[in-house]
Amino acid sequence: MSDQVAELLSIMATLRDPEKGCDWDKQQTFKSIVPHTLEEAYEVADAIESNNMDALKDELGDLLFQVVFYAQMAQEQGAFDFNDIVTGLNDKLTRRHPHVFKGQQQLSDAQLEEQWQAIKAQERATKHPAKKPQLWGDIPKVLPALSRAHKIQKRVAALGFDWPSYHGALDKVTEEVQEVSEALAQDPHSAHSEEELGDLLFATVNVARHAKHDPEQALRLACEKFTDRFERVDETLRQQGLCLKGATLSQMDSAWEQVKQQK
Repeated sequence: MSDQVAELLSIMATLRDPEKGCDWDKQQTFKSIVPHTLEEAYEVADAIESNNMDALKDELGDLLFQVVFYAQMAQEQGAFDFNDIVTGLNDKLTRRHPHVFKGQQQLSDAQLEEQWQAIKAQERATKHPAKKPQLWGDIPKVLPALSRAHKIQKRVAALGFDWPSYHGALDKVTEEVQEVSEALAQDPHSAHSEEELGDLLFATVNVARHAKHDPEQALRLACEKFTDRFERVDETLRQQGLCLKGATLSQMDSAWEQVKQQK
């Protein structure tokens, strides 16, 4: 273990020390830390999307601290420690990459995906030997819905339940749009409308998967594009002596079209 990692673990142990530790750190539990872990993960993603390497270094440190925090609490309970986490990770990485660590061989993307799903299936069977195979047991329900849909679709695709190309997935989106339109026409606030909107989102994720795009990333980029454009709409209106609250929809739409033409 490097001196820096050993020092980090020592600092964490001191923060949790019953007598001389930090009151806030001592009060934390596994559940109370989860929101902070999620926040740090998103801050890492934001630093990467902003191409800010200085920020990324800091945010990765904050994310690592979350792992160290969990490890310290687990060690206090006699469950596992940081070394156990690293050992398990090392074993998992070598087990999941036999084409690298058990005989060098080049695999296509399709072969890598097939191998990955087979290994994951074996892992699930090992964890639940007395039960029937758990198809979704390792796909957390607390994942963002787009990410969970993506993982579910990859899982069933590995089992052969998939469109041969994005064309079929795109046709399904068109079909779902029509069903959403019909449901909204009947009652836009009904449970049925909500169900059909969910089907449309799920189908759209499938198109993204076929095109090898991450749906969460695609939607984040769309959000950034929209917010950037709308800020420029605000600026355009101000240049015309207008403001967002006082502008009509027609005026805002005209400014939006102007912004869209700008590079």
